Amino acid sequence: MKREGLGRAVLIALVIVAGVEGKWLFGTEAAAQTPQAQARAMPTFEVDPSWPKVPSKWKLGDASSIAIDAQDNVWVLHRPRTLKADQAAMAAPPIMVFDGAGNYIKSWGGAGSGYDWPEREHGIHIDYKGFVWLGGNNCATGGLPGLKPVADDALLKFTQDGKFVMQIGKSNQSKGDADTNNVHRAADAWVYAKTNELLVADGYGNHRVIVFDADTGKFKRMWGAFGKAPGGVDNCAVTAPKSFPDAEGPPNYNVVHAIRVANDGMVYVADRENRRLQMFTSEGKFLKQLIRTGTSFARDLAFSPDPEQQFLYVGGGKGIVIVDRKTLEVIGAIQVPGQLGPGHHIAADSKGNIYIAQTAAGLQKLTFKGMSPGGR
Repeated sequence: MKREGLGRAVLIALVIVAGVEGKWLFGTEAAAQTPQAQARAMPTFEVDPSWPKVPSKWKLGDASSIAIDAQDNVWVLHRPRTLKADQAAMAAPPIMVFDGAGNYIKSWGGAGSGYDWPEREHGIHIDYKGFVWLGGNNCATGGLPGLKPVADDALLKFTQDGKFVMQIGKSNQSKGDADTNNVHRAADAWVYAKTNELLVADGYGNHRVIVFDADTGKFKRMWGAFGKAPGGVDNCAVTAPKSFPDAEGPPNYNVVHAIRVANDGMVYVADRENRRLQMFTSEGKFLKQLIRTGTSFARDLAFSPDPEQQFLYVGGGKGIVIVDRKTLEVIGAIQVPGQLGPGHHIAADSKGNIYIAQTAAGLQKLTFKGMSPGGR
């Protein structure tokens, strides 16, 4: 009995499991957990307070996005122009690279010849060939302090040393959801190695997933919510629904904020303001969804690093929800002492550690501490 009690205490301290604490189930939108799910071993974490070690000569603005390369180095995309006037002279380059221990490796980025650097940096991704992809979400009529009236309608591709490779789209050129040449304030991107395709969460101005060839930038296909034709209202202001009366949710996306493609080709789309996660084949066939309207949900996505990628981490509420990747069953949550929150974007390395970019709140590493006691 003593051993069982100790195991339960550790589990609650490191991972607040849905159905134990009850904080992550909201009415009928989350199915009741089965005894098998409740007994399943869960990943556990703790905050690393020493990560990262930013050189003293620099200051980071809002940390927008985070990505992991093949060497488990952590790439951070931040917004230098969000720094206050008295710190602007110390602004770090917008891309900062750290190792897993938090040591600074290198930095680069910003305006240059031949490409449209985003006015408001948003998402970063390192693909399987090592290329760096990034985009922005500035709205031309948004009027944010310190930003030019430019719509971020392009995606950029660089080498890891900052050499420009390719641009898809062009600032201020989006024609809307039917446009196959430009994105419109895209939030996130992911390259699927098997097909060498770039899948884009084109979600602040547009309401879709759009797919390009990762080498040429040629348009391949696109889809909206439920795999249907994309559509919706382009608005600078992010407006969440006032209520969620329909169990299926609205017919169109409302800020496609994150996208991930699993090793088996399954595509996961975070529809942030509609508080739902949708699952597709790589061709865009809708399979299933998970809706959690009782709190913020589907803010960001990351996979566990095991070969099956059994866990899908989804930012929501005050922490990160653990979802069974194949069934979309909610099986737990990560909300440890000192955690910044659900993240704006998150990433996981090959060791199972999770990294959080929480915009104005900063950066954080959640160190993987092993699996909790489980029934299987």
